[in-house]
Amino acid sequence: MTVDIKIVRAGQMYRYYLRETVVGDGRRPARTPLREAQEQAGVPAGRWMGRGLAALGLAPGEEVTEAQLRNLFGERGRHPDADRIEADLLAAGISPKKAYRAGALGRRVTVTGVDFVFRPQPTIYLLWALGDEETRKTIEAAHERAIERVLEWIEGEVAVIRYGKDGIYRVRPPGGLVAARFRHYEARSGRPLLHDHLLLSVKGQRLDGKWGSVHTLALHENTVAASALYNELVAAEVCEALGLATEPRTVTPGRRPVMEIAGVPHELIRWTSRRSDQIDACLEELEHEYVTAVDDDGEPRFLPVVSERARAKLNQMAARKTRPPKQETRPLAQLRVWWKASAILTSGVAADVITSLLEHARAAAAAIRARVAAVVDIALAAVDVAATVFVMNDGGRFHRRHLLAEARRHLALVLRGRRRDPGLDEKIVAAAISTHCLDISEPTSVRGLEAGYRLYTARWSLSDLPARRRPPTPAPDPDRQAPADPGAPAELRPLGQDAGEWEIPRIPLQYERAVLAGAVVREKLRTATATAVRGRAYDVVAHQQAAMPEQLLPPTAADPEHDDQEPEAGPREAIVTALRALRESRTDVEALDLTADRLRHLQDAFTKAADGSRARAYRYAKRDDADAAHPVRRDDQQAHRPPEPGPHRGREAGH
Repeated sequence: MTVDIKIVRAGQMYRYYLRETVVGDGRRPARTPLREAQEQAGVPAGRWMGRGLAALGLAPGEEVTEAQLRNLFGERGRHPDADRIEADLLAAGISPKKAYRAGALGRRVTVTGVDFVFRPQPTIYLLWALGDEETRKTIEAAHERAIERVLEWIEGEVAVIRYGKDGIYRVRPPGGLVAARFRHYEARSGRPLLHDHLLLSVKGQRLDGKWGSVHTLALHENTVAASALYNELVAAEVCEALGLATEPRTVTPGRRPVMEIAGVPHELIRWTSRRSDQIDACLEELEHEYVTAVDDDGEPRFLPVVSERARAKLNQMAARKTRPPKQETRPLAQLRVWWKASAILTSGVAADVITSLLEHARAAAAAIRARVAAVVDIALAAVDVAATVFVMNDGGRFHRRHLLAEARRHLALVLRGRRRDPGLDEKIVAAAISTHCLDISEPTSVRGLEAGYRLYTARWSLSDLPARRRPPTPAPDPDRQAPADPGAPAELRPLGQDAGEWEIPRIPLQYERAVLAGAVVREKLRTATATAVRGRAYDVVAHQQAAMPEQLLPPTAADPEHDDQEPEAGPREAIVTALRALRESRTDVEALDLTADRLRHLQDAFTKAADGSRARAYRYAKRDDADAAHPVRRDDQQAHRPPEPGPHRGREAGH
């Protein structure tokens, strides 16, 4: 995700932000005024944002002062200008107690705000770092407008104030929220990383004029949807302003493709990802420790696989273990000169490409716009969104926010940097819920009756989709090599190879199954309903083409030896043409190449893995019954609890 969220508490956490975050994540010298420290660090002053500023007598864009930050975030939720209010009342003869209360915004709170971190995709901030001054300003303006739009969405659709006994009543803050935005330019590694910290206050006014606290859980729950919206908006703004286009790139095989600016070499992204390489190396070591760990009795602590949930926790641990110390901040002009020189010398990309990066990106965009048409079919988009969300959520149960986040990702994939009509994501979600989702909510509270907390599942049978298989059994004997086939006996490991040096098995990624499920359901709808009811079979092909990279290519020339054969007609020929174009496209998204042969191959692979898993599970179950061994829990993640990181003391690991 490109939007992260952290809780801000009064006390040590607030002091960290005041000492480092507000000055570009540098080290603020002691007893140095805030504005002077920001000038020394070369970062702009913080700015106020949000519709809630009107109730506080502030205006959007005003500079954030240290006293205002201390009152709102450090003094457990007081008015930013509480010092002035209290002084005026004391001068008017009001008692100190009443004057102090006049500067309070409702009850005092411990959690005073949340920190949203917005950063664009790597190709966007590479253009920002290596481009000319006009390009830099254009990208920064698009970045700011995208943040404003996301904040407006949070104010109008996400944020709620709870009040009453046990917070039974929930209301949107009608006057909006208050936030302070601070801009940073680089990561901890010294590489370019344009990102903004948005310190969002939890204080908001209710309809009766009283001040309450925003429910932070709702903000956490909608972070993925906020990230998808920000990605879509900032990419569309940049592409429309600079004449660019986006393309999907696979960062991790089997995972969701990432939309990047076309024409920016991947080597430049690698040049900025030095921290990622360090994290990956440390992650391999942690995964090895994970699958070889035993308890005091010598029994394996968990199954010998690394699931997505465990990998996410291990990745957080690796990020913290490899976190470098902060460097001295420098002015942006100096950083841009250093970044360009470093990219030319160390990235492996030709100097003329780096100096004319925008022109290369525009040429790639022209080719994409000429070959790929943006076709958004709401009915078919609803199929893809519902199938993906159904598979990606354990148990096939999900909320509306999951559909909304996936709809925004789908639109970003289809539109390739083009602007979309307002509300198109909401229309896709509405179509998915009404057509392909079943409401299974059993509300036991007022909260359960809200539309955002209704619980859904797909209307399709689980037997129609590829099943998820859990690799069973405890860890293999350290003197045996991991078998290549789940049902095959273990082989002796080669001489000189240490225990655990085989490839660590992993549970198949859910996104692979999600893509497969979407293809299966889409094909069923094409044959059962799309042609018969809607009468527009071409829409299915056009939708599939637009949702995949470089699909609207000219058809392959006919074979001279078979010119006398009559070509097949109808929708099947159009689908074959689209799949042939997919195979011939020069894109990295190989996971989306779903031919009929591959569908059969994947289904056979799932069946084979299931049979082998059952055989091994039965063999180990007999051994466990005989030896009365420690049972392995059904949920492999419950048996292993890696140590949780301590309280957040700094920026995100990737900064």
